[in-house]
Amino acid sequence: QVQLTESGGGSVQPGGSLKLTCVASGYTSRNICMGWFRQAPGQEREGVAGIGMDGVINYRDSVKGRFTISKDSAENTLYLQMNSLKPEDTAMYYCAADELRTSTQALEWAFMDYWGKGTLVTISS
Repeated sequence: QVQLTESGGGSVQPGGSLKLTCVASGYTSRNICMGWFRQAPGQEREGVAGIGMDGVINYRDSVKGRFTISKDSAENTLYLQMNSLKPEDTAMYYCAADELRTSTQALEWAFMDYWGKGTLVTISS
């Protein structure tokens, strides 16, 4: 059973930075796909950044140039470096994983079977 645990959320001012961490355990497949999603109150869950099974990275347009996703396979850890944060980035951020998914599918929540409990990011002055 794959388990995902996020950390690193918090409250920062606009323009600030945060780095989210997701520690994964319980999987053995080398074809794992992982991604970050977020859900703001009253909004649908949306894909933020993902790494496909082949290592290809994908971002939603609104975070390109500001967010960077990375993965340490040796440590089974996924990161999301978030810079130049905006109030509209405020949301609960979730780590997700599944096998044999592409980088495009990594931004679609319906394709991801395993989820963490989330970490809250609040951007406010």
